Amino acid sequence: MSWKETAEPVLTRMPSVRRPEGHVPFKRKLGWTAGVLVLYFFLTNIFLYGADTGADAFGQFRSILAGGQGTVLQLGIGPIVTASIVLQLLGGADLLGLDTDDPRDQVLYQGLQKLLVVVMVCLTGLPMVFAGSFLPASESLARTFPGGELGVKWLIFAQIFVGGILILFMDEIVSKWGVGSGIGLFIIAGVSQKLVGGLFAWSGLGGETGLLPTWFAILTGSAENMPSLLTPQGVQYLLIGEGDILAIVTTVLIFAIVVYAESVRVEIPLSHARVKGARGRFPVKLIYASVLPMILVRALQANIQFLGNILNSQLGNDMPAWLGQYSSQGQVSGGLFYYFAPIQTREQWMWWLGGTGNEPWEILLRVGIDLTFMVIGGAIFAIFWVETTDMGPEATAKQIQNSGMQIPGFRQNTGVIEKVMERYIPQVTVIGGALVGLLAVAANMLGTIGDVTGTGLLLTVSITYKIYEEIAEEQLMEMHPMMREMFGG
Repeated sequence: MSWKETAEPVLTRMPSVRRPEGHVPFKRKLGWTAGVLVLYFFLTNIFLYGADTGADAFGQFRSILAGGQGTVLQLGIGPIVTASIVLQLLGGADLLGLDTDDPRDQVLYQGLQKLLVVVMVCLTGLPMVFAGSFLPASESLARTFPGGELGVKWLIFAQIFVGGILILFMDEIVSKWGVGSGIGLFIIAGVSQKLVGGLFAWSGLGGETGLLPTWFAILTGSAENMPSLLTPQGVQYLLIGEGDILAIVTTVLIFAIVVYAESVRVEIPLSHARVKGARGRFPVKLIYASVLPMILVRALQANIQFLGNILNSQLGNDMPAWLGQYSSQGQVSGGLFYYFAPIQTREQWMWWLGGTGNEPWEILLRVGIDLTFMVIGGAIFAIFWVETTDMGPEATAKQIQNSGMQIPGFRQNTGVIEKVMERYIPQVTVIGGALVGLLAVAANMLGTIGDVTGTGLLLTVSITYKIYEEIAEEQLMEMHPMMREMFGG
């Protein structure tokens, strides 16, 4: 008996959001998307009952893992992304034995993914509550709550568990009834919130002052501790200090590069085999796999750092120095976990500014490992993404063949079309994945508005661009219902 037959009774009974039976009007899709977005912001402002404020285990990755520290959505989309990593690795090694073209195997795959998400919620939430100081139990509540401190911790975990399940179904609602995907929507929401705060936040509102109020103060001469702008200190103040011109330039450049890269493509001409004069083009974009594989790479780094934080909280001074060294604030400062920690700010690699506490060779080695991890990891996960989402040469050839199209000058044969696609798709996938990884590291090192991280900014621009394309396509289909039939809607 195969594992599929054993697990089928469980996987086929996993709760799921019902798919729409017919066409969902565009306005209703927008309504579902807006409703889920409002619910997301609402949940990120519901703080965990019984928990005191602790260190954010995913602080440096929060812009791509979404959610909010100390809230019901403490874990964000982390469990969903981690489950996707496990499935992609198992699928890439062909250990699952699932055929995504088979409806039965599709149901099993979706059920397995949900089961893995539930497992990841437990594997991430339990250590966060019981093994670390990330969500310490309130001492005042522990004195009166049944079960004492242990009872309060179980209550905290129960809230985290519910939040992890809620975000799973919110993602499914958007994917089936809304526009785009829930994961992309939550990333856009979190990053946009930081960008707006980084631009417009006024002093005295519980955070750093935004760039626009800062520049208003600089231009009016009312900025505090502002050096003479004609001195080297003044230039540094404007470039990487309070003025942060470098962050503005980097943010604008990332926007421009991603939008440009989305428009760069190789277009393979197509013609209909039976309808004379019916022609089309199959675009192979430079960022063919999109920037979503970057979530998987950063999530893998986040899990490595989370493991380091757990070991540090449990071992303390007994932790081997070669494995990891941590400051009193819980920041990694040496060992293997230091070298595998991604560069997030300029201060972490500009040793000549002081404050890093590490030797230049250590910092350069960390930068090199981060760059290698992102470039190679981006290329590898891009390949996995293309293969598991039916965007590879074989799956694409079948789609073109089933639509009745063919490549002019070639026989109408799936194998022939696949060979043509193999000239472009694998190479473009690797180049696009590596390019996105390089851009993410460069943006982190140079800084961005609101400190949203380069990966978060890349994801936001790319996902927003794709949502724009999807909205334009939906509006076209609403105006011309015959187009919906052509696209199989």
